[in-house]
Amino acid sequence: MSSKHFINDPTLLVNTALHSLTLTNPNVALDAEHKIIYRRPSEQTASQVSIISGGGSGHEPSFAGMVGPGMLAAAVAGTIFASPSAEQVRTGIMSRVDTGNGVLVVVMNYTGDILNFGMAVEKAKAAGLGVEMVVVGDDVGVGRAQAGKVGRRGIAGTVLVLKIAGALAATGAPLDKVAAMARLTAANIVSVGASLEHVHVPGREVNTGEGLALGQVEIGMGIHNEPGSGSGKMDLPQMVSTMLTQLLDTSDKDRAFLEVNSKEVVLLINNLGGVSVLEMGGITAEVVSQLEQKHSIRPARIISGTFMTSLNGQGFSISLLNVVDPAIIELLDSPSEVTGWAAAVQKNTWENRSTATRTDTSAVNQEVKPSELKLEPSSATAALTNALENVIAAEPDVTRYDTVVGDGDCGIGLKRGGEAILENLKSKPLTGDAVVDVASIVPVVENNMDGTSGALYAIFLNALVAALRSQPVGDATPKVWAAALKQSCDALSAYTPARPGDRTLVDALYPFVEELGRSGNVAAAAEASLKAADATKGMKASLGRSVYVGGSGYEEVPDPGAWGLACFFKGLAGLE
Repeated sequence: MSSKHFINDPTLLVNTALHSLTLTNPNVALDAEHKIIYRRPSEQTASQVSIISGGGSGHEPSFAGMVGPGMLAAAVAGTIFASPSAEQVRTGIMSRVDTGNGVLVVVMNYTGDILNFGMAVEKAKAAGLGVEMVVVGDDVGVGRAQAGKVGRRGIAGTVLVLKIAGALAATGAPLDKVAAMARLTAANIVSVGASLEHVHVPGREVNTGEGLALGQVEIGMGIHNEPGSGSGKMDLPQMVSTMLTQLLDTSDKDRAFLEVNSKEVVLLINNLGGVSVLEMGGITAEVVSQLEQKHSIRPARIISGTFMTSLNGQGFSISLLNVVDPAIIELLDSPSEVTGWAAAVQKNTWENRSTATRTDTSAVNQEVKPSELKLEPSSATAALTNALENVIAAEPDVTRYDTVVGDGDCGIGLKRGGEAILENLKSKPLTGDAVVDVASIVPVVENNMDGTSGALYAIFLNALVAALRSQPVGDATPKVWAAALKQSCDALSAYTPARPGDRTLVDALYPFVEELGRSGNVAAAAEASLKAADATKGMKASLGRSVYVGGSGYEEVPDPGAWGLACFFKGLAGLE
């Protein structure tokens, strides 16, 4: 687990995080003493049921991030992973929200939350206020036998209850109707989580015994580091399959809390805080695929994002809501103005799911028109093959140089490009037309070389195709190549400020082109390139990733990109 935090004082962390919500949402204010985020009073808030929720901090954006028009009237925060006190909640109910149309309190099924929120609810009722309380327990990670009398824990499915109840309250519906909809929604949600690691709470000592072994995953892990149904080594497809089985297998009497039998299901995939957006995309795709292929479920709504976290938990949860009332979808689609709800796709877009695509590639895949610029195919193939093999052989050196002054991927990128071009030559031998042959290499570079150097090579080669076409008809002599290469250098300069002396691949490129134009001798041009590449040793970088790398490594090794290109020219010339 990561025990590094930018703010290590848990009290300061919670207080400043709550304050930040007043900066990002003008609708809300903060009662700092009682840790209550609440909607600023207005005519609209006075005409509807007020919904209050809350719990321990560390689950952001739940619950304070759900306060605003269309969702909560207030949220009460405890310390990290601990319930707020009854007095905090009572203050929220009785003095931080409008009570004229009643108050609905929604909490997750944790003992501390139920006791403290329940105590506040009873005090408010005793004072004559109309208050109802709904408890959400949607987690199937711990089955009936283990949960016993406590029942299921509340996790991310709670957010759907808040959204749907909040939208109904915004219509002016009375308290009994809003509470009934919250209970109906809660009764039709099942959720389960999984994580690769426990989390560390800021301010606490690190417990090294808490971590999971490499490759282990905990299925059903709670949002406070609690264990789930078990752990084991499994990849994502296995993990998702296990989670969906726990959610949907009606034969599992320990977990069959809900039979998903409606025509509409809402899918919520929730980031527990530490999963990248990129990985969440991959997880979402896997979940949706398995739902459709293995369970014949095509969700009416698919919501993926960060809604209820466990600090920086390296995990996710899956929630399924059985849509037993058509109003549920309408309320889910209703607008809200809160920072913690991210589901921007409109109702009409979901209902009119377009299947239209664009598949025409004729404008992209136009064949290159032949030119009158000729080269001898067999000798050109031999020279190009030698050059590419030389680049591939130089990969260990280039990688070592780039590890010192960059991020270590330059050599692999050049090798990957070289191997791809060699493979392409097997299926598409050189034709003897210089323009056609260079053009055939361009897409190989574009598709196989990524990063900055890949883009530079692609731009240069595309420009080279145009430059060769502008040359006089006849044989592609070294002088003709030099003229075309000079034009390509000029074109490249429009996209990068790199010039000789900046410690980039340009340091090896320009000397080759200049010497080839002067002497028409490929070997001499390659020697000039090698000399210039070697001279980058000790040259301080002005561009590229090397600029950000400290230390004196630049004094010890040449620029990796320049050296790799010089090795290509060396092989092209047949130098030993």
